[in-house]
Amino acid sequence: MRLARRLSARLLTGLVMIWVVASGTFFLVRLMPGDPVATAYEADIVHGMTPDQASAATALLYGFVPRQSLPRQYLAYLGQLAHFNLGQSITYEGVPVAHIVAAAAPWTIILVLSGILVSFVIGACAGVLAATRRSTKTGDLLTVSGSLLHGIPQFIIAILLAYVFTTLWAVLPFGAPYDVTLTPGWNLEFIGSLVTHAILPVAAYALASYGGWLLTMKSSVVSVLGDDFILAAELRGLRPLTIMRYVARNAMLPLFTILALTIGFMFGGAIFIEHVFIYPGLGDLLLSSIGKRDYPLMTGTFLIITTAVILANILADLLYGVIDPRVRRG
Repeated sequence: MRLARRLSARLLTGLVMIWVVASGTFFLVRLMPGDPVATAYEADIVHGMTPDQASAATALLYGFVPRQSLPRQYLAYLGQLAHFNLGQSITYEGVPVAHIVAAAAPWTIILVLSGILVSFVIGACAGVLAATRRSTKTGDLLTVSGSLLHGIPQFIIAILLAYVFTTLWAVLPFGAPYDVTLTPGWNLEFIGSLVTHAILPVAAYALASYGGWLLTMKSSVVSVLGDDFILAAELRGLRPLTIMRYVARNAMLPLFTILALTIGFMFGGAIFIEHVFIYPGLGDLLLSSIGKRDYPLMTGTFLIITTAVILANILADLLYGVIDPRVRRG
């Protein structure tokens, strides 16, 4: 009963947060300079029409009336969301935003989830090593490497990897998620192409995230090492390996929340990494929609990202008690 009340409260809070973010995104997007109808007209999406005719046609096709007041547009937008309708894209000539997002999401999930798992495992292990050997050259080297990589922007790492491994040493393919000459399907040749094309973007994301995991894990381990139960374990004569298991388990708790939120943010994609490697994920889709002032696509993508982060936060909050008995008892 208590769990049901807690879950209901979290879900209600999540719905309010989604409404707030969706409303804020709606108004912020429409305050951006530029006109999506004019952009579509200049791009010859609507042929042989005057600007007024193009505006009327766009309003009829996409449900967007440029000269309508913002409150009316907002109410129409909320009505669409109530029916789980994200609208129709202006750039893609009336294709539902939900279909476009659904087509781009798998590429982002493959790229970012792989990068998260690789960087988390390596970064957490390196963080434990850096904390336990913080007075040695190994610990200093790991800390410096984590700090440097944490401070370098993602797109710089992506550009460097692309230059080194596709231009300087042309050992890996560049651009597109697979060899376009192949027929997609569950065959070894196509799967091999997917893997080889994903190596560089996954490596770029993993390297960009590695430093954050390392530094967070190191700080957490150092904090746990000063707890009383570690001293009690040493006085009881427990083996160092057993003590380190206790340390790692307690030090992982702060990282669990960060990991859950990172997985939620995964749906935002790695915008610049996807753009550099021409990867057709949600990040590249969002960047393209901003440049073309595609209001429905922008707001729909933002809403998907927001919802994923909020749901990940709720899930992490509920599962935290399962991982930490102290929270469950409290």
